[in-house]
Amino acid sequence: MQTPMILDGKALAKSVEQELQVRVQRIKDKTGRVPVLATIIVGNDPASVTYVRMKGNACNRVGIRPLKIEMPEESTTEDVIRQIQALNEDPDVHGILLQHPVPRHIDEMACFNSIDLAKDVDGVNTNTFGRMSMQMDAFKSATPLGIITLLKHYNIPLEGREAVVIGRSPILGKPVAMMLLNENATVTICHSKTKDLPEVVRRADIVVAAVGKPEFVKADWVKEGCVLVDAGYNPGNIGDIDLKNAIAKCSAYTPVPGGVGPMTISSLIRQTVESAERKFGITNG
Repeated sequence: MQTPMILDGKALAKSVEQELQVRVQRIKDKTGRVPVLATIIVGNDPASVTYVRMKGNACNRVGIRPLKIEMPEESTTEDVIRQIQALNEDPDVHGILLQHPVPRHIDEMACFNSIDLAKDVDGVNTNTFGRMSMQMDAFKSATPLGIITLLKHYNIPLEGREAVVIGRSPILGKPVAMMLLNENATVTICHSKTKDLPEVVRRADIVVAAVGKPEFVKADWVKEGCVLVDAGYNPGNIGDIDLKNAIAKCSAYTPVPGGVGPMTISSLIRQTVESAERKFGITNG
């Protein structure tokens, strides 16, 4: 069997950023304006603080302005929605991101659904999800978009392939399943109530693991030659797939770190640039 191909999200994200730098410069040259991505963070969860910093750094690398809005832990759902509505109405803001997760007392979905669809560059509004699923014009959930972009870049066939998605979260499992379906894959969504999960996974040509449990998918669950997409990230740089044992069986895989993670941020920044281009009537290319 050939050596498995590494689906290098870090390298692809760097390449995408170089393209985005050119597009952002074009916006600046034509309008004198700088695209802005507003990020709301509620509380001070250490992981969220790190993610927001990484997203801000990516904004700076491509030339767009990160606008960080920090809200106290005790903020209410109404407080967050008021802040989102102010950003919806701000003509200088082109993308809005509410950092997930928010404190438990906040209705996260109500907040997501208050984001203007034209600025929903993280693809979290349920209307965005519906439009994306129906193949209408819409931004897409950032991590699923990153996964599809990565698979296509490496010429992984999707049409007619059997894909198994493990996890059904509204911002990862469900949207990536819909996007794979829209690429004409045959999709099975698995979750905690799925019976005989290892047997279901063994059918898959493509496995997307998004359960948030370290090394949950075992090597003997995957068939020879499958493609492994590990969308999990757990303490110690460990994904949701037992990659060290499963790599030998697969044809391609996303490393952890350096696979899906960089593509999530890349997709977020890309859609912010697209939002600004639409706002200013600039056609890419």
